[in-house]
Amino acid sequence: MGIKTPLTLTQAQHLFPSFKFTELLETQDGIMDTTYIVHNHKEAYILKKYERDIKEKILFDTELLQKLNAAGLNVPLLLAQNKEWYLYKKLKGEQPKKIQLIHLQTLGRFLARFHQHSRHIKNQKLFIKNYSLKKVLREIKTKHYFYYKRLSCLTSLTQVCEGFIHGDIFKDNTLFDGNKIAVFDFIDGGCGSFAFELGVSLLSFNPHARKSYTTLLLSTYNQTAPKKITLREIEREIQNAAKLYALLRISHHSNTNKAKELAKLW
Repeated sequence: MGIKTPLTLTQAQHLFPSFKFTELLETQDGIMDTTYIVHNHKEAYILKKYERDIKEKILFDTELLQKLNAAGLNVPLLLAQNKEWYLYKKLKGEQPKKIQLIHLQTLGRFLARFHQHSRHIKNQKLFIKNYSLKKVLREIKTKHYFYYKRLSCLTSLTQVCEGFIHGDIFKDNTLFDGNKIAVFDFIDGGCGSFAFELGVSLLSFNPHARKSYTTLLLSTYNQTAPKKITLREIEREIQNAAKLYALLRISHHSNTNKAKELAKLW
């Protein structure tokens, strides 16, 4: 699902001739946009085409990543652009296959530092406003009425704006290289609650809802966070995040298989 616009190696070479690409690989991840991995003899890159009219978001994203990178956070940088194609540095590391305590501690430290720098950004749209929840609910009502009834409460979901949040830090938006974490795909972030950000992250980094994992992430985060979060707050936001992403998964995949694993967290 990662490719909507086909591209050949020759075409990629013509787009960015100075990089002298030698290999072009399709990706399977992603729902909205087209993403390739490209190589030359020295480096690997991410080549992306945004299949949406989001020029303002791309500009904001580029500036945000520059600021976060300058602050020492391991995020991708835009290297070049040609027409609607954007070339980013590919970050090093691998997605964790089995979550260990070091992953939670590393993630907690990253989130605290990220929120320290993003807390002053309050001029972006609320994260939950990225999704027309009433429309999505109407679309699933006939085919998935059980989930429609369970998830209709999302229409009353509100969020305070504590700063800019990524909002989608699942494992597949992270890479780990030892005790170093890289986070990418900030493009669909928005203003929101920092507790909600942690709640989303725990859907993927604590899928079995181990309390010890939740408290470890929380205690690590609270050491340097701009605002301390309580266990009660994060437990509430885990439920909100689980409901939101269950609905989005049903909408994107037209079935409930991807949503069922989140149901136990409601």
